[in-house]
Amino acid sequence: MYAVIETGGKQYRVENGLLLDHERIDGVEVGHTVTFDKVLLVVAEDGARVGSPYLDGVTVKGEIREEGRGDKIIIYKYKSKKGYRRKQGHRQCYMKTMITAIEA
Repeated sequence: MYAVIETGGKQYRVENGLLLDHERIDGVEVGHTVTFDKVLLVVAEDGARVGSPYLDGVTVKGEIREEGRGDKIIIYKYKSKKGYRRKQGHRQCYMKTMITAIEA
């Protein structure tokens, strides 16, 4: 059994026991449980159910295992012969969640 969920503006295929990397969720800390209610698709042994856009009464539960920041990326804007140079860095926050249950 697996499901497709939406969080942080992205869609993920999840199943029980999967360690999911996703964008940080405000107000949740390491060790807390989180419920994803934006479920787009559930595939089980008896067939598939597709939402329009989300399925009612279906949730995916997980436990936050880790919180951190990704590697730094450098954004460098440059225009030749104009003296225009801008350098900016960015580190994206992320969370790792262990999927514990798909309640369909």
